[in-house]
Amino acid sequence: MRPAPLDEYPIHQSPLSMAQVAATDRNFYDRCYFNAHDRTGDVFLVTGLGVYPNLGVTDAFATVRRGDEQWAVRFSDALDERALDAKVGGYRVEVVEPLRKIRVVCEPADRSLCFDLTWEGTFPAVLEDRHVLMSGPKAILDATRFAQVGAWSGTLSVDGGDLRVDPDVWVGSRDRSWGVRPVGDADPAGRTADEPLAGHWWLYAPLRFDDFGLLVIVQEAADGTRTLNHATRVFPDGRVEQLGWPRVDITYARGTRHPESARLHLTTPAGVPLLVEVETLTSIALSVGAGYGGDPDWTHGQWKGRGWSNSSKYQLKDPAITARLPFATVDHVARATCDGAVGWGMFEHANMGRHDPSGFAGWFATAP
Repeated sequence: MRPAPLDEYPIHQSPLSMAQVAATDRNFYDRCYFNAHDRTGDVFLVTGLGVYPNLGVTDAFATVRRGDEQWAVRFSDALDERALDAKVGGYRVEVVEPLRKIRVVCEPADRSLCFDLTWEGTFPAVLEDRHVLMSGPKAILDATRFAQVGAWSGTLSVDGGDLRVDPDVWVGSRDRSWGVRPVGDADPAGRTADEPLAGHWWLYAPLRFDDFGLLVIVQEAADGTRTLNHATRVFPDGRVEQLGWPRVDITYARGTRHPESARLHLTTPAGVPLLVEVETLTSIALSVGAGYGGDPDWTHGQWKGRGWSNSSKYQLKDPAITARLPFATVDHVARATCDGAVGWGMFEHANMGRHDPSGFAGWFATAP
C-alpha cells in the first residue's frame, strides 16, 4: 500500500492512510450529485460521480431529458489511488472554491452528451441530519450529506444541439454524501428474501427562492412511522432556521403514483405556519440511465473493467420504461411558492409498496 496524495493534507480521521476508509463495509461510498434546469421543464440534467474505496471502483454518469427522450452516458474505472482530482474517463469534477463554486465537465467519445458547466451556490451549504434506513436488523443506508441550491453557467450539448447555460435562468441543486448504501453487485438476499420491505416513502425537496433556500426531507415506513425528518431555511448570511415537523399533502395523478403537486406545511421557530406549494414539471427516474436502484443497464460501484464507458438513448413512452416508475425514486423539476415568493428546485419522491397515510395498500395500488 502506497501513501495517497491526500495524505499530504491534515485531514485524517483515523490511523489509516487516506487511501483507505475506516469502515470495512463493502458498500462504503463517497459521491457528488448535481441537477440543472432552465425553469421551463423542457430540459433537465442529472449527473454525478462516485468513489467506492472498498470495491476499488470509481464511476460517473450524466443523463438529460428533453421532451420524451433521454440521453445517458456513464464512465467507470479502477480506483487506483484517492486524490483531490475527481475524474473518471471523460468526466471530471473540479472544486474551484470549496462549498461555493464547482466545475463539472463531461466529454464522452461519441459526443452524445457533453457539457462544461460551472456551479455557484446561491446560499451556504446545509448539513443534513444523518440518514439511516433499516432493513430488518441491518442498516442498508447510513450516510451524511450536505446540500446546496444555486445556479449554473457554461455550455451543454445534447445529441449535437448546443445550449447556452445562463446563470440568470439555469438553476438547480447539488449534494455531497458519504457513508454506506447499496452499491456494486447486490448482497445476498438472505432473510430479506422471505421478509421483504413492506414499503418505502421518501421526499427530498431542495428549493431556491430569491431571499432564502429551503431544504425539506421526510422518510417514512409503510405504516407512516417517520424515520427521518429535516426542514430548514438558510439565509445569505449563513443563518439556518429550523422549520419543525413537516406535514406533507401530495396530489397523485389518477391511476398512478406520479406526484402532480404537493403542499408542505412547515412551522417557524416562532410558531408561525409556513406553507410551501409545489408544482412538478419534467422528471427523471433515477433507475433510468442514472444507475440508482433498479436500473437494469448499470449500477453505481459495479465493476465493469478498466476504462469502461457507455452511452444510451431512451424513449420514455416505451412500456418497458414506464413500468419501472412505480418502483423508482424520481427527481422532478419543481416550481414552488412560499409566502408569495416564487422559487425553483427539485422535488425528489419515492412511494413504493404500502404506505398507509397515502392510502396505498400494496406495491400495485395507485391513486383513485
